[in-house]
Amino acid sequence: MEKTLEFPDLLRLIDERSTAFRAAVAAAPSLDTQVPTCPEWTLSDLVRHLGTGRRAWAATVAAGPDATAKAAPEGPDAPREREALLEWMAASTRALLDALREAGPDRGCWTWWGTSQSPQTCGAVARHQLQEVAMHTYDAQLTAGDPRPLPDQVALDGIDEFLHTCVATTDPWPHEPAVVDYHVTDGPSWRLWLSGDGARATRLPVPGTAADEALEAADVSATGTAAELVLAFYGRIPVDAPKVDGDIRIFHQLVAWEPA
Repeated sequence: MEKTLEFPDLLRLIDERSTAFRAAVAAAPSLDTQVPTCPEWTLSDLVRHLGTGRRAWAATVAAGPDATAKAAPEGPDAPREREALLEWMAASTRALLDALREAGPDRGCWTWWGTSQSPQTCGAVARHQLQEVAMHTYDAQLTAGDPRPLPDQVALDGIDEFLHTCVATTDPWPHEPAVVDYHVTDGPSWRLWLSGDGARATRLPVPGTAADEALEAADVSATGTAAELVLAFYGRIPVDAPKVDGDIRIFHQLVAWEPA
């Protein structure tokens, strides 16, 4: 598995995206505004979800490699008033970053992705936390009426992280075997194999090389900017918003798939 971001970059970008999240919440007309991409939540609900989750992951990282379950969040409950809520959110981010810095990237950590291709380490937790914070920052910006593109660094790492953490599994694929490609416009590409052995992902070789020419054709592919692909992965835009070639039914099967 190839990474585009090192541990210090992950922590820096978590902090940056968290700052952008709070700025969007501060600029929104009301905390009672419904979040278009999470319609069951108001903006206030979104802040509470993100802050409580970061506190739970901070406690999980601090619990050490022998923990067998996600820890309960530590600290006070989220206040209702906007300024106090934003301060609580900032403290939630600090707790997560402090715990990750103290642990370092290589220490083991409980995670929910045990059968994926991502390691169960604090570095992998930081990598996934960046994507969670980035996606909810997009949600908050959209709610405030000012959606911004995901930063290129975040989006590129997000493709690799999503495929290796959220899709890869040893649980059997319940449909016909399939080969799926994801191409970033003027950028790298990834391949996903789906079979009775599960789902496995890898970075594709550079086009035009011997390794690339030896590859079998994909059953379906999606091509778009890194941000478009990540937003489609997380259901923020339609699965066919990027350019799709091949059997689009496979993408819909992937969306509906819930491995055990």
